[in-house]
Amino acid sequence: MTQIILFDPLVPWVLIWGLAALSLISIGVALWRRLSGWALRGLAALVLIAALCGPVYQVEDRAPLSDIVLVVADETASNQLSDRPTQMAAAKAALASQLADRPNTETRWITLGDGEGDTGSQLMGAIAAALAEEPRARIAGIIALSDGQVHDIQDAPDLPAPLHLLATGKETDWDRRLILRNAPGFAIIGEPVTLTLRIEDQGAVPDNNLLAALEISIDGATPQRFSLPIGTDIDLPLTLPHGGRNVIQFTVPTEQGELTGRNNTALVQINGVRDRLRVLLVSGEPHPGSRTWRNLLKSDSAVDLVHFTILRPPEKQDGVPVDELSLIAFPTRELFLEKIDDFDLIIFDRYQRRGILPAIYLDNVANYVTNGGAVLVAAGPDFATADSIYRSPLSMVLPARPTARVIEDPYQPVVTELGKRHPVTADLGDAANWGRWLRQIEVDQPQGHTLMSGIEDRPLLVLNRVGEGRVALLTSDHAWLWSRGYEGGGPQLELLRRLAHWMMKEPELEEQALWAEANGQRMRIRRRSLDDSVGKVTVTHPDGSTVDLDLTETGPGQWETQYDGPEIGLYRLTEGALTAVIGLGPAAPREFEETIATLQILHPVIKPSGGGLLPLQDGLPVLRNVRAGRPAAGRGWIGLTPRKAYETLSVVQSQLLPPWLLLLLSSFFIALGWIREGRR
Repeated sequence: MTQIILFDPLVPWVLIWGLAALSLISIGVALWRRLSGWALRGLAALVLIAALCGPVYQVEDRAPLSDIVLVVADETASNQLSDRPTQMAAAKAALASQLADRPNTETRWITLGDGEGDTGSQLMGAIAAALAEEPRARIAGIIALSDGQVHDIQDAPDLPAPLHLLATGKETDWDRRLILRNAPGFAIIGEPVTLTLRIEDQGAVPDNNLLAALEISIDGATPQRFSLPIGTDIDLPLTLPHGGRNVIQFTVPTEQGELTGRNNTALVQINGVRDRLRVLLVSGEPHPGSRTWRNLLKSDSAVDLVHFTILRPPEKQDGVPVDELSLIAFPTRELFLEKIDDFDLIIFDRYQRRGILPAIYLDNVANYVTNGGAVLVAAGPDFATADSIYRSPLSMVLPARPTARVIEDPYQPVVTELGKRHPVTADLGDAANWGRWLRQIEVDQPQGHTLMSGIEDRPLLVLNRVGEGRVALLTSDHAWLWSRGYEGGGPQLELLRRLAHWMMKEPELEEQALWAEANGQRMRIRRRSLDDSVGKVTVTHPDGSTVDLDLTETGPGQWETQYDGPEIGLYRLTEGALTAVIGLGPAAPREFEETIATLQILHPVIKPSGGGLLPLQDGLPVLRNVRAGRPAAGRGWIGLTPRKAYETLSVVQSQLLPPWLLLLLSSFFIALGWIREGRR
């Protein structure tokens, strides 16, 4: 039972204080003038003011509440290194025993795991969440079992009780990590990009460590090995071998005695892009299609275009002196002998043999294709004549032979069944809405892949691979009708753009491809093929274990599946002869950036609360009770603050003085004062 006196004023306190001041002034004046009865009238005023204050006698029935101690057990990845789990288990057992022996105490055990994504140890967030669920007036103390590596120290809450850190780890711990200072998302193929690396040792490092080995592997290939100094930033020039995504893994071998090897690897993914795509366009004669090709290639800022149109063939005799012609001589030797390898793509647009390019030059073009180059032939009526470019050394790389027949009938281009699977012609839209073309060159013996057909299913677009290079044949010169909107037009620009980029070996247009896209720890595996079915994809984990996954067909020539990687690191994908690599998450998560146990990070939060920072290797401290505001830690002990909280079960209130008694007392003093003054 608790008894207290409360005040429940009948009027605002301002008015009561005003009446008290007025009464005090009146009594002062009466005393100064030596008036009789001033004391009795003062007592009457005091009784009236007390009545206005509304004194209440309150009796509370209280039940004492137990103190609450929060214990946060850090089970993040960094606190699972070496023998820290053993230290944690022993500390938890001993601490649980001491708290159980402490009277009137409840313990709230909180397990701290790795933060979502790569946010690291969110100790302050865990404490704030626990405080939000408990009455702050009952919190006697907070104890953290951790290595001290906290990544949300800036979110520290207002603490109602001392916070103590019992730190795991040993003084002899040391670790080595690889730091990648800069990692660009894009780089130009064939040009070096500079990456800055640093190998850093932490903790009680052995004295003999001056150099460390570094292994560099691109797309999972056999790594190259180098020796680098420790503790120094190293600028490393790196050249990307191919376009598209390049997965580069830097690894420092794990030394004996290190805490972990998880931070000895840096994984970076860089997209390789071409600086400029160099294209040579040779138009055999002026025609509307030439403008279409030129507009397409000039619209791409990444394309360097060299365009020649043959306006005056050598056999033309018009009597005009050559030195008076405002025409540029065709630099055949320079282009087709000396600088042919500088071009990524050569386009022959309605070109026919007129003696401008000798057979040796065209033979060099054929060799250029087999060695990795690309040639596109947009055929017109010239392709069916005796002067056809097919009647040259180029015939050994061209994918179809002309029959000498030119068909001048309207027809609607159609994407073949194979073309619906090929990335060049897939998803071009509804062919029923395309406009018609008016001419097609008949060819036979097509090699490679026929992606589009024309009149009576004759080949219209044929693609083939020759040696290391690629070649394409478009058996019509009427693609420009689509760009003019004839009968509604068609996807001419998109078709020609894809065609040109496929020939220049852009990775996203490969017809046989395997790749994966990462989203956190989930990868989306995609497979493109011209076949009717594909096999299982074998996923090799960073630890070497494998799993086989079935793919689901999502469209013509496209299969995919999703897979959640169980750990962070480099994964290798294999399906048939195709391989791919992908990195899930950072190679060195935030938990492994700093692995040496520390007391410094939590010091600014713990010291203002009066708590202590004690290494567990010195032994588990004992628990003591301390008063609020006093230091709560010392050598070998930590303190908890008893809160003496209680729960009010019932409250009974009654008037301290009954109203009739107050009225009687005030009347008595007033009457007595009046009688006193009357006798004077």
